[in-house]
Amino acid sequence: MHIQRLPDDVASQIAAGEVVERPASVVKELVENALDAGASQIVIRIEQAGKSLIEVADDGRGIPLEDLDLAVTKHATSKLRTAEDLFHIQTLGFRGEALASIGSISRLTLISRTAEQKMGGKIIVDGGKLVLREQIGAPVGTIIQVQNMFYNVPARLKFLKRDSTERQQIENFISRYAIAYPLIRFLLVVDGKNVFQTNGKGNQREIVAQLYGIDLARQMLEVNLEEDDLQIRGLISPISLTRSNRKEITFFINGRWVQDTPLISALLQAYHTLLMVGRYPMAVLFIELPPEDVDVNVHPAKAEVRFRNPDRLFSTVQRAVRRALMAHSPVPIMQSSGWQSPRLNSWEGERIPDPAWQMQIQTPSGPLSSMDDTAMPGKPDEQSAPQASPIPSGQIPLLRLIGQVGGVYLVAEGPDGIYLIDQHAAHERVLFEKLMHQQGSLVMQPLLSPIVIHLPPAQSSLLAEQLVALSHLGFQVDEFGTNTFRIHSIPAMFSTGDPAAAIRSLVEDFEEDETPFQEEIETKIAARVCKRMAVKAGQAMALEEQKALIRELEACESPRTCPHGRPTMILLSVDLLERQFGRRGSR
Repeated sequence: MHIQRLPDDVASQIAAGEVVERPASVVKELVENALDAGASQIVIRIEQAGKSLIEVADDGRGIPLEDLDLAVTKHATSKLRTAEDLFHIQTLGFRGEALASIGSISRLTLISRTAEQKMGGKIIVDGGKLVLREQIGAPVGTIIQVQNMFYNVPARLKFLKRDSTERQQIENFISRYAIAYPLIRFLLVVDGKNVFQTNGKGNQREIVAQLYGIDLARQMLEVNLEEDDLQIRGLISPISLTRSNRKEITFFINGRWVQDTPLISALLQAYHTLLMVGRYPMAVLFIELPPEDVDVNVHPAKAEVRFRNPDRLFSTVQRAVRRALMAHSPVPIMQSSGWQSPRLNSWEGERIPDPAWQMQIQTPSGPLSSMDDTAMPGKPDEQSAPQASPIPSGQIPLLRLIGQVGGVYLVAEGPDGIYLIDQHAAHERVLFEKLMHQQGSLVMQPLLSPIVIHLPPAQSSLLAEQLVALSHLGFQVDEFGTNTFRIHSIPAMFSTGDPAAAIRSLVEDFEEDETPFQEEIETKIAARVCKRMAVKAGQAMALEEQKALIRELEACESPRTCPHGRPTMILLSVDLLERQFGRRGSR
């Protein structure tokens, strides 16, 4: 096949694929243009998750009438002039590709006026072709409408996720930029409904309170470190406030939201040894450094950057975060002797025993005598240390309770050895099977007064979609204003738990495009609720409670794992114990 030059419309659509991945990409480009124009107010309207309409209106400087045609052509920008300018970029946009790319895959309408001109202008670009140009009366600023996105590229349209997923992407983006630019008034309207609005007064913590609630906003710790030409500021969560994923970690470099794995690693390293494995902090950090020290011209989407001196930046981020944590976190007091309480771990308020602590077993006849393993005669070395035997599949045998260890594990005797039972995982399994088996006949307990919870826009829309599933599981929850919900009743089996924490856990863990099948969704919701409502590690249980938990676990269909697949117990077989005590040799 001979080499030939691609038609302009094909080349434009290829270029658009690099800039415009989904509706959220369009919102990002248009909002960043508005910020570059010096807007003090930005209104974003979307319909059908942005596929039928995206409108961004601002009160910025506007585009001169004579430049409107040029604004929608490729590589046209007012933000740089020479190649040297690429190394001193101080604006969010600079490539001159966004409007041309967006116009090539949609019907784009642009209305704008500057303060110096009496009349504004309007142009319409349909599939990359200019179809209308006229002068009209318009307010100072710019209004851009993007309609029927990907109408002329149906293959691209098929790759978009569900509407709820695409909408959440847009809501997450607006939420992040609202925190980063607190002096800008943002208004997000989704399908005619105001879902998020800020006042532009400059208080970042107030915006965090709007998104996550007042209690969470109060807990966030301030980070503020300045060294020479590098400044790091922002908010991070204390070690008592964590999430199950990294979605709530956000970095802005010179006002630009970036996704940089090494930066996230530097932040997590600052929390090293302070958080349980699998738990992550919340953070929004703003880094200011000289423009020449960061290369933003890495990818057309401008979400990736490179640093001239990455080691210095990463170490400074780690030091700034660690300093904030140490300044606000109490130092644990270690006692020199006696039994110590299990230390509080940040994961859902669970307590876990420190390996250095001694062990105490509470038995039905009282506590066993204290024993430090270093004083044990014939202490086995690492190679001969006991290894738990795999537990056979199927039901567990009848067990006799011995006691509780460290407020975390139950010890029970079975016909084949000693069972160590994780009380949290075991209770998860018991609650999960009860909840799933009792659907349709659940006993619900009305709350004395409804519990009100506040969520970020993206999590709010996700929860709103699952209200029916929650009702099937015995939770009566309804919407109570913008991004606010009320819990009226819960299953009676959860009467001692924290309903608000359980509801929040549902939306924290949902992945971007989780299965839409209702039965699977309800199963996942049930598992997450039970995880939050189950008895915590470190929680002392009365002997009758311990016995009841073991009896209920024995009655479960799948007693050996929690609903998430974690083992509920391990077995120290009689054969293993005899070998460790030398009754059957070393092998």
